[in-house]
Amino acid sequence: MPKKGGKIADVAKETQAQCKKPKLDAAAAPSVLSFESPDSLFRSLISPIEEEEFFRDYWEQKPLLVQRNDVLVAAYYQSLFQLSHLQELCSQGLHYGRDVNVCKCVSGKKKVLNKEGRVNYMQLKKDFDQKKATIQFHQPQRFKEELWKIQEKLECYFGSLVGSNVYITPQGSQGLPPHYDDVEVFILQLEGEKHWRLYKPTVPLAREYNVEPEERIGSPTHEFILKPGDLLYFPRGTIHQADTPHGISHSTHVTISTYQNNSWGDFLLDAIPGLVFDTAKEDVALRTSIPRQLLMQVNTADCTKKLSSLLRRLADSLESSRELRSSDMKKDFITHRLPPCLGCDSDPLTPGGKLPKIDSKIRLQFRDHAIITVEPDQDNAVSIRSPPCMPGVGSNRRETHMMGTEDDTASEDGLAQTHGLRFPLSYLDALKQIWSSSTVTVKELNLTSDAEKENLALSLWTECLIEVL
Repeated sequence: MPKKGGKIADVAKETQAQCKKPKLDAAAAPSVLSFESPDSLFRSLISPIEEEEFFRDYWEQKPLLVQRNDVLVAAYYQSLFQLSHLQELCSQGLHYGRDVNVCKCVSGKKKVLNKEGRVNYMQLKKDFDQKKATIQFHQPQRFKEELWKIQEKLECYFGSLVGSNVYITPQGSQGLPPHYDDVEVFILQLEGEKHWRLYKPTVPLAREYNVEPEERIGSPTHEFILKPGDLLYFPRGTIHQADTPHGISHSTHVTISTYQNNSWGDFLLDAIPGLVFDTAKEDVALRTSIPRQLLMQVNTADCTKKLSSLLRRLADSLESSRELRSSDMKKDFITHRLPPCLGCDSDPLTPGGKLPKIDSKIRLQFRDHAIITVEPDQDNAVSIRSPPCMPGVGSNRRETHMMGTEDDTASEDGLAQTHGLRFPLSYLDALKQIWSSSTVTVKELNLTSDAEKENLALSLWTECLIEVL
């Protein structure tokens, strides 16, 4: 196990100053998370820190430690995942590498102890007890409904994919060397205790995972013990390592992560090609030829002035403008996000209730999952996409969420797994009207004829996208 960064008692005061630890009383402490809405879920997750304070002072800036001395919160966290759950899950056909990694930090490096094929629980427990190996369980929301509920709401809240891993580490052991990640991290301590050390980033808001040697990272900026019910947040790029102290049988925590490849740089890489394509249709300057033999030259410095001018024209076009066309980032999110958590045993939705008429009042169902996109194709169409629990979808993608399965690339446009409807572009304003209103009357829809209004409402009702009040 790597050398400790110092006695916990020696850094307690410094940690308290640098990594806020709110003092909770019984009235302030939440008993369970609130699933009323994505906003309420996130607020209850970081409670008693206020949402505004979190994004002003912590998000992408510095770690936040919330230590809760609350029996109810601890019990709820423990229900999310425990070591004892592994035995039953192994009987469902888990595989090494895909579902489970067995690893240990040895001399500052990660040593993987995976076997081949299916996971045998007795062998897994033997490696855990005798080799002091950490069990890393991938994407537990595929099996645990409560985590599905949490992550589905967080995906709605952030508008970004949310993954998770469970880490179970025996006493006196460490699973991973000091490293940083390319995701925003929320740690929920479920069982036992975990000793954490955080370090100043060498690459702030990093775009990739990397292991850092002990001699490079210096002394910890924060050091503390997480107990059941505690929460830790830190930004991507934060160097960290954690071990289970001696005297604690084992530690279990779940790492919930988001905002991978979700920066302005990523968005620019994604949106600029479509912007150039659209602008070039109207701006002849973008259609003029590049200089002769430009592609054969080693030094293209002479072109920078021209490129700068063209980029300014693009910026002017964007400001004056149209909406950006649907991007690959949006398609990826739509295609791979979790479906609404309606319960493991719920049947696919089917149309029911009253048919929409011209005087009917309607509202959008699953508003947090319905996304309107303008398709960048020759038909110039607009689509409204619904969650994958709707009719016409063969499987619940919860089972493959964040697993990178072959099905993800089964379609040319990446949207084969997402049910939806396509309409003429003239329907865009009416669809926005439905999306942005709590309720709307069919006759108020922004379309030219009553027939079009009724047709739109009936189409959405047939696909369970709206309900008639």
